Amino acid sequence: MKGIVIAAPQSGSGKTTTTLGLLAALTRRGQRVAAFKAGPDFIDPGYHRLITGHPSINLDAWICPPSFVQQTFHHHSRNADMSVIEGVMGLFDGLGSSSTEGSTAQIARLTGAPVVLVVNARGMAASAAALVSGFARFDPAVRIAGVIFNNTGGERHAALLAQAMRNHCPDVAFLGAIPRDEELTIPSRHLGLVTAADNPLPQEFIGRLAETIERHVDLELLEKCAEITRQAPGAKGREIEKHSPSYSIPIAVACDRAFCFLYEDNLRLMREAGLEPVLFSPLADESLPEGCCGMYLPGGYPELYGRELAENGSMLAAVRRAAGQGMPVYAECGGFIYLTQGIAALDPAEPMQPLAGIFPVVARMGEKRAALGYRQVELARDTLLGCQGVLLRGHEFHYSTINDMPDSVQRDFLVSRPGEAQRVEGYRHANCLASYVHLHFGSSPTTAAALADTCRRVRGRD
Repeated sequence: MKGIVIAAPQSGSGKTTTTLGLLAALTRRGQRVAAFKAGPDFIDPGYHRLITGHPSINLDAWICPPSFVQQTFHHHSRNADMSVIEGVMGLFDGLGSSSTEGSTAQIARLTGAPVVLVVNARGMAASAAALVSGFARFDPAVRIAGVIFNNTGGERHAALLAQAMRNHCPDVAFLGAIPRDEELTIPSRHLGLVTAADNPLPQEFIGRLAETIERHVDLELLEKCAEITRQAPGAKGREIEKHSPSYSIPIAVACDRAFCFLYEDNLRLMREAGLEPVLFSPLADESLPEGCCGMYLPGGYPELYGRELAENGSMLAAVRRAAGQGMPVYAECGGFIYLTQGIAALDPAEPMQPLAGIFPVVARMGEKRAALGYRQVELARDTLLGCQGVLLRGHEFHYSTINDMPDSVQRDFLVSRPGEAQRVEGYRHANCLASYVHLHFGSSPTTAAALADTCRRVRGRD
């Protein structure tokens, strides 16, 4: 296997742009590239997929057990010529100052993939080599195989950096120096980058990224650095189980510009459990897919499309009807907002955009972030995601809040964040469960099967 982790000393060093350029350059060379993203981010994987034509997979060892991270990495890498994992934050930044749990370094250790460090070298020469040397010695279990300097000032600057690496850090390969180019930036929004659905990078932009990498990065040397020379412990794991299509139960999964925050492995795990995700668009479709025995409404940006969602009355009626008839519905974050009475704008003069109205609250957007971080969920009672006491993990990231949920609405989740007490959440109406938490089904071995069993029972009643 060949694979690399694209990491950096800190956020803002150019990891995403470099990763996208490498994906584009390798794909143009005819290679089949498997893309991954360290951490819970949904935005970057959309851009990975746009370039490679294949889903990008999240790898997070706080949310999911280490064995799952290893198994899913090998599962998605096994037919690839090269695996590229985009890191998160700084290489060793995890949950705290002394822990690398949840960090890019943890993913590098688990997968056995060498690290290529992307360093913003603006204003540095020999100091850049000192920085790389420090990172290379910080953790012997993390192999920094190469460095790409970013935001450089031209050929003379690149030559100085190359000489500094040869003199002071010869064990780390100098892979290249990318000159600063303000046109190779990607727009951002309150949850990070603008999604690939909203900002489908033009082919000219992707081509320029690829050409920049081909011109300034030694791809042949990078491929030599990408040899995974050791088998990560437990990586062989169990083979992914196959199920017969004849036993598949269709489940409607919202997927469009408004609902695009979905872990790709959640779909895989549902398929393995006997569910067949059928994608639909709450923005464009007038009805739910025929024959579906369940519904999954993931997160996204419904606040940006409130008017379009509200104007699609036939779909809202179909969702209300399905929920009223007892269809299992699981909704998270943006999907939860879709099931409220509506979205209230920041400007009180603007009208509320009415939505499904299953939960008797209104979502209101705020100017400041309302929640961010990892979450653990303990099921307070039996739900469509599992039995009482089951633990799941995920993350929460949103700018909206809801008014007080009435006490008459059942709470099924005990939600906690690292180092803090539990709070009640996970709202249930009939067979509809909704929450602000984005859950990864890989965090619990029983979740996908529990959802499939619930849908199977509903189909048996029909």
